[in-house]
Amino acid sequence: MILVTTLKELGHFKNEWLEARYHFSFADYADPSRMGLGALRVWNDDTIQSGGKFLPHPHRDMEIITFLRRGAITHEDNLGNRGVTNAGNVQVMSAGTGVMHSEANLEDDITTLFQIWIIPAERNITPRWETREFPSDSRSGRLHVLASGRANDKGALKIFQDAAVMGATLRPGEEIVHGLPGGRKAYLVPARGEITVNGIAVSERAGVEIQSEETITMTALTEAEVVLVDVA
Repeated sequence: MILVTTLKELGHFKNEWLEARYHFSFADYADPSRMGLGALRVWNDDTIQSGGKFLPHPHRDMEIITFLRRGAITHEDNLGNRGVTNAGNVQVMSAGTGVMHSEANLEDDITTLFQIWIIPAERNITPRWETREFPSDSRSGRLHVLASGRANDKGALKIFQDAAVMGATLRPGEEIVHGLPGGRKAYLVPARGEITVNGIAVSERAGVEIQSEETITMTALTEAEVVLVDVA
């Protein structure tokens, strides 16, 4: 089963500094049919104006992965961590027993990002934060694992779940095949460009829910960048 939800069909929020599209129920957007996919609970598509800031707020027992599409985000937390994650790179926060953090766009231009929450397999772990650079050529024509809790995914940011966040860039006409053995599921979003998934057209920033498919073939119709979460 492959279910495509266009950008306009997603949940929507907008104020003076933030515009968000919600792939799953979040905040004031509630849809009982869109409560996540396996351990994947949240996928938010955020546009943050210059100077915009998520004020300090708490989290607990959640893996929060942020994929930067444009600009940069500055992270601060009560554990003493402070750092900047730039476009194309990824940060992970394991909330564990509890963490208080803020995220701010201190740049002169807008920041766009995907905020992905995955429910951890382990509760009450020690909170942690990490950011990492991923060279763009590492994702060229293939899915590169960015964050993972799977044992064989070396070099990825660690999360505490049998799941993986992957990214790829494709040239027009280029294809990537991804297997989903043993009933695994996937959710993917073209961060830019247009693709097909097993022949089904997917527009930029649309969400694709995939279940009961042994393999998927992603084909770029234009220059494209894809972010995919593979979950049990």
